Amino acid sequence: MTPASRLQPATSNSLPPEMLARIRRIEIRARRLVANVFLGEYHSVFKGRGIEFSEVRQYQPGDDVRIIDWNVTARMNVPYVKQYIEERELTVLIAVDVSASSAFTSTAVSKRELAAEVAATLAFAAVSNNDRVGLLTFSDRVEQYVPPGKSRRHVLRIVRELLYHQPHGQGTDIGAALLYLARVARRRAIVFLISDFFDDGYERQLRAASLRHEVVALTLSDPREESLPDIGLVEMEDAETGARTLVDTSDRAVREAYAARSRGMVERRRRTLAAIGIDEIPLRTDRSYVEPLLRAFRARERRRR
Repeated sequence: MTPASRLQPATSNSLPPEMLARIRRIEIRARRLVANVFLGEYHSVFKGRGIEFSEVRQYQPGDDVRIIDWNVTARMNVPYVKQYIEERELTVLIAVDVSASSAFTSTAVSKRELAAEVAATLAFAAVSNNDRVGLLTFSDRVEQYVPPGKSRRHVLRIVRELLYHQPHGQGTDIGAALLYLARVARRRAIVFLISDFFDDGYERQLRAASLRHEVVALTLSDPREESLPDIGLVEMEDAETGARTLVDTSDRAVREAYAARSRGMVERRRRTLAAIGIDEIPLRTDRSYVEPLLRAFRARERRRR
């Protein structure tokens, strides 16, 4: 039995009113964004598995001669063409990092809260297109797996688990999450991997996942992870290891070294994702996620065309 299968989610009736109100606010924002902004973008970027025959109709000027149905044409003595429709239903899996570092924020929104809002928007876009959406949360272990479904109630469960599930692990193991995904996702899926990517050694598993699925990386960051303010001596704690260090932020060399280390981590992550052929959508806790998502979707659509 896996850790994910042992977890029993709370029912909506057991949640306090303030939690229900918070989930409802996220639902309203996500559904509004999907209806006004994302629905067409999502549909055009993430195509179905293929096309299937629908019917025949009489040929019209401008129709592609390659779709003429010659058997029907011979019987009717006038040209007829085949019509096809897209097999729309997709499986969307949202894999979210809920390690201790996801709770960090220097703004009004933590990385975990940002992940929940983005996941809600993607999930509502999926079910609005009649696609199935599931959730995988992970830290240094698989925390929870919610199999794909396609109802509003199902999406609200996903949002609830992202906001209120208490992780058992502290660290981050992206490789372990991808290995679990390989076992439960037998058919090709769209995989949105949402994490701050404070991990290494996951390249082999990520490459294997990209060969089977269409993987999109949504990388989360907070502005305080990029630079330190000049505020004197500060005790800093690593959220995932608990290690503490006294840092003199008034020292310019210390601040520059911190910023350089952050830039190096970001660049290594970008090179890793690019080498595997995975699109990256950088998201920050101090900025709206709407424009980065739209830019990424439109860039993918241009490439497909």
